[in-house]
Amino acid sequence: MLIFIHAVFYLTGMPGQEDVYVWISIPFCLVYLTSILGNSVILFIIKTDPTLHEPMYIFLSMLAITDLDLGISISTMTTTLGVFWFNSREISHDACFAQLFFIHLFMGTESTVLLCMGFDRFVAICNPLRYKSILMPSRIAKMGLVSLLRGVALILPYPIILKQHQYCHNNILSNSYCIHVDVMKMACSDIRVNIIYGLFLALASDGLDFLLILLSYIMILKTVLIITSPEGCLKALNTSISHICTVLIFYMPGIVTSVIYRFVKISSPLVQIVVGYVHLLIPPLMNPIVYSINTKPIRVRIIKFFTKAV
Repeated sequence: MLIFIHAVFYLTGMPGQEDVYVWISIPFCLVYLTSILGNSVILFIIKTDPTLHEPMYIFLSMLAITDLDLGISISTMTTTLGVFWFNSREISHDACFAQLFFIHLFMGTESTVLLCMGFDRFVAICNPLRYKSILMPSRIAKMGLVSLLRGVALILPYPIILKQHQYCHNNILSNSYCIHVDVMKMACSDIRVNIIYGLFLALASDGLDFLLILLSYIMILKTVLIITSPEGCLKALNTSISHICTVLIFYMPGIVTSVIYRFVKISSPLVQIVVGYVHLLIPPLMNPIVYSINTKPIRVRIIKFFTKAV
């Protein structure tokens, strides 16, 4: 049997909506610009205000960095807008594997940072007297470095394994960006290793992180319930509202996306595409908004920042 090995993959925007790609690109541009602006403002405020050089806000700045720079927003923006603006659908294997690596890397790193933030809330509420001695700046820096190195170690096998395959199908990806579960389906060789490692990664990274975050909040809730004053309970829980919202925003679309990809048969590909965009684009957009609304020190300084700017 003759096998044709394609040198490129073909990205997909919104099938059947090609005539309105320019209009579809407008909300994407707004989401990207808002994400970049929001996370940049958060980083600027935390960096320039010495009173915010506390563990909670340092972890928040780490979260903003994973959403910014070469993080989730920028990793997907170039190819997505390229498809919608210029119908630039071709992407080489190496470029696709590189984009795939960075998308999964920063998603994995964000999950670890959320776990660190959960640990921060646990220590702050359950052991407040030792809060600053446990979460010293040097220890926080090590936690940030470990978060990144853990992501690299877990995600690096993805492009290495994918490069071993031959791709002889039509090579039309179902999104305007490259992700592992999408690319591996284009291979004409055995992908059992990809499936097994993908399942292992889901359990060892996001699954384990979510379980540990849930455990930390069970212990937080147990501690808070001991507090006799209702006002004290509300005050203690209020410091964790932003983190809880961010955790839900990050993990829920991912769970829905995994279920749709693996178990649900849907005739319209638009549903999978839209859910995929929500999974990647909504957390970087909503994280700065959530913390701006629910965290008073951040909210006050943002108001002052824009008031001075005007």
